[in-house]
Amino acid sequence: MGKRRFEDEDLDHAARVIHAMFSQWGIPESAATARGWNLSGDPCTGAAVDSTNFNDGNYNPGIKCNCNFPNSTCHITALKLYALDARGTIPEGLWTLFNLTILNLAQNYLTGPLSPSIGNLTRMQYITISINALSGQVPREIGQLTDLRLLSFSGNNFNGSLPPEIGNLRELQQIYIDSSGVTGEIPPSFANLRNLQTVWASDNGFTGRIPDFIGNWSQLQALRFEGNSFEGSIPSSFSRLASLQELRISGLSNGNLDFIHNLKSLSVLMLRNNKLSGSIPNDIGEHVNLTLLDLSFNNLSGEIPRGLFNLSQMSFLFLGNNSLTGTLPNAKSTTLRNIDLSYNELSGTLPSWVIDQTLQLNIVANNFTLNNSGLNCLQRGFPCGRGSPIYSDFGINCGGPRITSSSRLVHEQENESLGPATYYLTPERRWGVSNVGRRDNPADIVSSQRQFTNTLDSELYQTARLSAGSLRYYGLGLENGNYTVKLRFAEIEIEDGLTWRSLGRRVFDIYVQGNMVIQDFDIKREAGGASNRPVTREVIVEVSNNYLEVHLFWSGKGTCCIPTQGTFGPLISAISATPNFIPSVSKNPPSNKKKNNTGLIVAGILVPIVVVSFLVLLALYILRQRRKKKNNDDNYDEEFLGIEARPYTFSYEELRDATNDFSPANKLGEGGFGPVYKGTLADGRVIAVKQLSIASQHGRSQFVAEIATISAVQHRNLVKLYGCCIDGAKRLLVYEYLENKSLDQALFGSNKLSLTWSTRFDILMGLARGLAYLHEESRIRIIHRDVKSSNVLLDSDMNPKISDFGLAKLYDDKKTHMSTRVAGTIGYLAPEYAMLGHLTEKADVFGFGVVALEIISGRSNSDSFSEDEKIHLLEWSWNLHEGNRELELVDEELSEFDENEVKRVIKVALLCTQTSPTSRPSMSRVVAMISGDIEASGDITRPEYLTRLKFDDASIFKSSVQNSVSDGVTSTSNSTVSPCTPNDISRPMLSELIGEGR
Repeated sequence: MGKRRFEDEDLDHAARVIHAMFSQWGIPESAATARGWNLSGDPCTGAAVDSTNFNDGNYNPGIKCNCNFPNSTCHITALKLYALDARGTIPEGLWTLFNLTILNLAQNYLTGPLSPSIGNLTRMQYITISINALSGQVPREIGQLTDLRLLSFSGNNFNGSLPPEIGNLRELQQIYIDSSGVTGEIPPSFANLRNLQTVWASDNGFTGRIPDFIGNWSQLQALRFEGNSFEGSIPSSFSRLASLQELRISGLSNGNLDFIHNLKSLSVLMLRNNKLSGSIPNDIGEHVNLTLLDLSFNNLSGEIPRGLFNLSQMSFLFLGNNSLTGTLPNAKSTTLRNIDLSYNELSGTLPSWVIDQTLQLNIVANNFTLNNSGLNCLQRGFPCGRGSPIYSDFGINCGGPRITSSSRLVHEQENESLGPATYYLTPERRWGVSNVGRRDNPADIVSSQRQFTNTLDSELYQTARLSAGSLRYYGLGLENGNYTVKLRFAEIEIEDGLTWRSLGRRVFDIYVQGNMVIQDFDIKREAGGASNRPVTREVIVEVSNNYLEVHLFWSGKGTCCIPTQGTFGPLISAISATPNFIPSVSKNPPSNKKKNNTGLIVAGILVPIVVVSFLVLLALYILRQRRKKKNNDDNYDEEFLGIEARPYTFSYEELRDATNDFSPANKLGEGGFGPVYKGTLADGRVIAVKQLSIASQHGRSQFVAEIATISAVQHRNLVKLYGCCIDGAKRLLVYEYLENKSLDQALFGSNKLSLTWSTRFDILMGLARGLAYLHEESRIRIIHRDVKSSNVLLDSDMNPKISDFGLAKLYDDKKTHMSTRVAGTIGYLAPEYAMLGHLTEKADVFGFGVVALEIISGRSNSDSFSEDEKIHLLEWSWNLHEGNRELELVDEELSEFDENEVKRVIKVALLCTQTSPTSRPSMSRVVAMISGDIEASGDITRPEYLTRLKFDDASIFKSSVQNSVSDGVTSTSNSTVSPCTPNDISRPMLSELIGEGR
């Protein structure tokens, strides 16, 4: 290569920069030396200039030099430090290596922001910093790298919108930004990126509509937009993407399949969960390159085009959860081995090709004629045991052997091989399971030998069932009634620690009996980031048709490939369902033993006699009870019968025994509703019994409201209602007992608890998630109306649960607000509600903002014993905010706290307490802002109710706590206010360089 100059100023500087990086990131110098690096002299020697392939996995860390600059000068042009768990920030010196054209820092644990100085590397062509823990906003200076061909920053913790300057990168061919944390709309400037071939942008917070201009990216071959928050449909301009080979989109709100007509190059088309309507195009059989088609979880109707079953390259066909009708074709291609048609309206007999032993076919929940097949139990309506129940509980050890839990419930073995389109039914027809979904990693069971903390059932968590999309478990032949469903989870695939392998996020939704009970469930996050800490969730549901369904669903959120390809989708360790009533069935499968004729004859004589006698006695008893009930509670019972989901009813004797005849020693407190007592049921459950003390119509209406509301919703952050009791004029509610009582007592009660910042933060998140569920996720929209710290209860693990739904209102989505009599607690009431009686869910948002400030400060919203400037918490908070002294709000008892988190929560709280309800965020947005998933954005101004009202009278915003109950169940302060108007208010290399998914 001729004589080469060694320029000390350039290469010495580069060597010092790299050496400093290695030292800062904990990479031993020997790691470089062993691979031909020379950090003590000329770095452009050995492997840096010979024929060693830069992408060689054995050459890592690695550099490459180009010695063809003028005067034979050498410069470092490529730098790689891949998957070595480098830890720390990126030093500024890196951005002074101006001749870099390739930079690969993927799969490490780099933290901190990405420096604007990245714009110095104007010769850069391929850069990947994927799968790290980088944060902050993506710098707009990236737009200065105008020669860039590949940009990858997926799998990080960035926030904010994509910088429009990226639209300057007109040479860009591949962009990987999935799971990067960015939000907002796709900038219009991206219309300039007409050379794009690959776009991976799943699992972000993108909003707005998918841009029409993407239809002009004529070279586009792969596009992934799963798990975002786009609205609307797929643009019709997509019909121009003739080169498109792979399209994956989920989470849209409408649309159809008309746009795919000309996309004949498609090999992978995944449009699951988009509410697509209409029929599947009849000419879809002309898409001869299709290998995978997933149109599941949409609203498609009509018959399935026969051509779909004859595509010569098709291997996977997922059409489940639509409204497709008709029969199956008589023939299919030999390549089609995985077919999901579950949850449709298909009927008829099955064709002969279904007996192929290599075929996976899921046809659960259809209307097929199956001739006594066990699969008949899993058809629509789940007929086995319908009307003649056999069982009253079940337990399943998902992915593992038979185990008896500490509660002595048998968890049966469940370790069948469940492929991409499969189902399984136990021989006793007690329970079944259905699985749908494909990923590169074929494993469907994962196991671990670790011991799990905080549980007596460690073995139950050592195996788990995995799914790539939709996993359903069914309990069959169950006696009708209310059941407690226990779901057990432990994340045993994603690691702990400060390594890139710990950066994965598994996110999925949980439905029970068709109702979403938890959205965006992340096992590891719920376990506080510890993989050896199990997570248990309990849900009370009603079984009314003798079957129970638990559905775990992946909506496209979470990382796809950390720590390995295919690490996504639902994971569950065990499931159980136990009755909240005394069963009348044996719980055992029916016997197959033959009875002798003599026994049959005797039974034939005696049974009718016994039955007739029993019916006579039963009729007399029912008549007596009906008369008694009518005389005691005619009007109330009519109101109670209007409740859609009636709770379990306890007898008064049961509750009297449980509370030792309502002994004063068991009294937990006294609320506006009445006294609350602690008790223990015969089955060992510890309960809190809330007693209506007076027979007023007001008290009765709250009793009904509370039953109706809590019976209709279930969430981990809502208090659990076990049932009620109606005995003559007596009205009692039976709740779970919560050991740590109410939040107000924990924060500023006489026996307040020592709460760390992390505990307070978790309480905030739980409260926000519970309210978001009530407002946006439950099947009925609910406004609590009395959000305050005394109505937030804490269990033994300090998990918050919203209580006291006596004032709750069901809200019609079509209305902008309701006008209603004001009810609630002074100090937590939104101004538009307190003054004008206008009620929306934003009234709860206001109350949440006040509670958030109480949690941060450890102070009540009004404290007449404080210094004058601190009496009113809202006013004090705003004064500190305007003086940039927010951290002075923090409780003096907190010796350690995360300043960024505190500031973020304070900003969110101030947003929540804005004067105008339209200026307050929704609770789902509050959750995202507090967690840091999106920026805490929005204009905040000092509220008018602070600038126009005087606070000379400390009673104006003083919390009414004299009736507060510290009962571990509920606290009711029924201080109500009437609408009023204050006098002073007058107006209201590409893929091989970065690897799959990187």
